[in-house]
Amino acid sequence: MGCSFSGLNALYDAVNGGGDVWINENRFRVVRQLGEGGFAFVFLVKEIVADASGGGLAKKVKDPSHISVDGTYAVKKVLIQNKEQLELVREEIRVSSLFNHPNLLPLLDHAIISVKDGQGGARKHEAFLLFPVHLDGTLLDNSTSMKAKKETFSTADALHIFRQLCDGLQHMHSLEPPYAHNDVKPGNVLLTRRKGQPPLAILMDFGSARPSRKQIRSRQEALQLQEWTSEHCSAPFRAPELWDCPSHADIDERTDIWSLGCTLYAIMYGMSPFEYALGESGGSLQLAIVNAQIKWPNAGPKASYPEALHQFVTWMLQPQAAVRPRIGDIIIHVDKLIAKFTK
Repeated sequence: MGCSFSGLNALYDAVNGGGDVWINENRFRVVRQLGEGGFAFVFLVKEIVADASGGGLAKKVKDPSHISVDGTYAVKKVLIQNKEQLELVREEIRVSSLFNHPNLLPLLDHAIISVKDGQGGARKHEAFLLFPVHLDGTLLDNSTSMKAKKETFSTADALHIFRQLCDGLQHMHSLEPPYAHNDVKPGNVLLTRRKGQPPLAILMDFGSARPSRKQIRSRQEALQLQEWTSEHCSAPFRAPELWDCPSHADIDERTDIWSLGCTLYAIMYGMSPFEYALGESGGSLQLAIVNAQIKWPNAGPKASYPEALHQFVTWMLQPQAAVRPRIGDIIIHVDKLIAKFTK
């Protein structure tokens, strides 16, 4: 897809009151920067529609629920350094197009352009991905701010947030072939606060999503998987079989179930159940995960969550993937918990 700009540095200029940005045939004005990480920058943009009768992005996007009422969206700009990164971005775009679910962040439009490097004159690429915007931030952002105020999610809100993540993952796991997200964590969950309702939760970032089922039949294949996951799956939420993969193993989407269990713990307590190992003298995150050594808070908000939620987390965090529940089992159980603990 093509992309045209009023100057190569349009995004940066626009933040400082400069020009507009074009992604394919649609025009956007950058309002401000929302965040950055690695080689990626995220900006709040507002669509500029020349035709007062409508058009613009609304003509292109199939699902009208994805169209912003006030015309604001999020643009992710990725500075691509080499061919490998280019292929990773293309794969993220391809995989994102497979999903269509209200609890999975949709990719509305995208463009990859070739630009000339100002120093050596060589050409490189930049990618622009357009998404709906959720200004209340991530689950991680919310947990951090709540922890500073000594607040926690209610049992009902914790379960409803978790249930929505299950819905999104079930969609991914039900495809043919099934896909695993591979990086479920609070930083990849967007929350939108709603008056009188539990927060809306949307799973994002499909850069690590891949077909979930892999047959490992040699030590070399096991080491290759471990190397890939060390780069694409956040360590405190990574399943044991991805840390220490046997030479003969069948990997499936239950790696996501482990990450879901860690995420439910994090919804309650603001961190992975294994991050304590990072702060201990001689502690090992890998050992804590491989042995499923969950550490529960001794005091404070622990009493505010029913023991049934702790048992639920422990059920998902079974180190042997073959006995770990699947997403359908998780949904049946969480619905029972919601019925029991939601008034």
